[in-house]
Amino acid sequence: MKPYNFILIFLLASSTLNGKIRVASVLGDNMVLQRNSEVKIWGKADPNQKLYIVTSWNKEKQTTIASNNGAWLVKSKTTDAGGPYKITITAGKEKVTLQNILLGEVWLCSGQSNMEMPISGRRDAPVDGSTDMLLNAENEQLRLFTVGIASRATPVDTCTGKWDVASAETVSNFSAVGYLFAKHLQQQLKVPVGIMCSSWGGSRIEAWMKKEVLASFPEPLKQTTLEKTPEHQRASFLYNGMIAPLLNYTIKGVLWYQGEANIVNYQDYAALLVSMVKNWREDFAIGEFPFYYVQIAPYYYSNSKARNAAFQREAQYNAMSKIPNAGMVTTFDLGEEKNNHPADKETVSKRLVLWALAETYQYKGIPYKSPTYKNMVVKDSVVVLTFNNIVNGLSSKCNEIECFEIAGSDSIFYPAKATINQRQVRVYSPAVKVPVAVRYGFYNYSKTSGYLYNTAGLPVVPFRTDHWEN
Repeated sequence: MKPYNFILIFLLASSTLNGKIRVASVLGDNMVLQRNSEVKIWGKADPNQKLYIVTSWNKEKQTTIASNNGAWLVKSKTTDAGGPYKITITAGKEKVTLQNILLGEVWLCSGQSNMEMPISGRRDAPVDGSTDMLLNAENEQLRLFTVGIASRATPVDTCTGKWDVASAETVSNFSAVGYLFAKHLQQQLKVPVGIMCSSWGGSRIEAWMKKEVLASFPEPLKQTTLEKTPEHQRASFLYNGMIAPLLNYTIKGVLWYQGEANIVNYQDYAALLVSMVKNWREDFAIGEFPFYYVQIAPYYYSNSKARNAAFQREAQYNAMSKIPNAGMVTTFDLGEEKNNHPADKETVSKRLVLWALAETYQYKGIPYKSPTYKNMVVKDSVVVLTFNNIVNGLSSKCNEIECFEIAGSDSIFYPAKATINQRQVRVYSPAVKVPVAVRYGFYNYSKTSGYLYNTAGLPVVPFRTDHWEN
């Protein structure tokens, strides 16, 4: 054994013998705890050690005894938004104080690279307006926690990371979508907001799910348990390393931006997403918390996957009706042909905030749902389409609508003309005399600016009226 390894082991053993209090890694100075709820405070100490925990927001003093393996946990009821507060934990002669704690709203964001993407951007993947964002980043009422990337074969109860007060320095390396969501939410609610980010670029959804849950998906499970599979894509590895350590932390809701890595098995995605949400809700054990997610944006990918992304977007949309208390924002109008990380993160975050304000916080009069396909009627050679969520009608923002295709019974699709007629859209093509099916934006990527919106500026969700396999 190397000398420094022996020294490290000795020091760790000594700290345990001396009754060192270890607070859970996700708890710390500057954190935000969920207001008006029951929160957990937990950690490790010597086996059977008696601990005293005092929370300053309610001046409550609790006593607990560590278990035989040293684990301890207490629950505390929080009050309305405010702070700063502190938590004091005492065991024997040892004392730990967590300071500058706020009570407010806590959200967890997760997914792959489009959620992980920091305000500062990455090589060849900038974030629009990042400099202005940093100039206005300082905010004592906004706190950030990034979970360090970690893949584990079995669940663990610790992670790396710390709570930071929002500033240009701390915001620069934080998730752009997560930070902007939290910033807009804090401005609207006028209470402290804590945002936690647990994401890893290129990760598959299977990596974020408990292995027992995946057992009912033999093919996805098989694809992600091969030894050659990267650790951040292996079944359950990110759930074990980056979600399990957070399960005792009381959150208000979850933001999810993932799916690009799963276009190869889009057939499974809707069921996987439904199961993942159920898995997280059961394990956080705080009820059916809000789950708002982002539909993947158009991107070229490759000819070998000509419409896989379109099928994936369809799977994401279909999942929404199967997940209680869920909402999806579309990014169909934000895609970039050669950049799988669209630079406009501001619009994505605002669309997520609209869902949260309207559904979670019950703000009235805010339009937040994108138009979705409702019905089609064929009149001669013209298809007339109707939509949901168009209170004040539809708009093309004065551009020619270029995203429609139309087909007859031969299943061959042709580019179609489309016009807005009051609250309906009329679609036709000279090449199709007897139309049977219509598709809107059903491709990986297309060079167009002719999108369809409702008058609130929310884009129509891509759709198809057929169920053909090819």
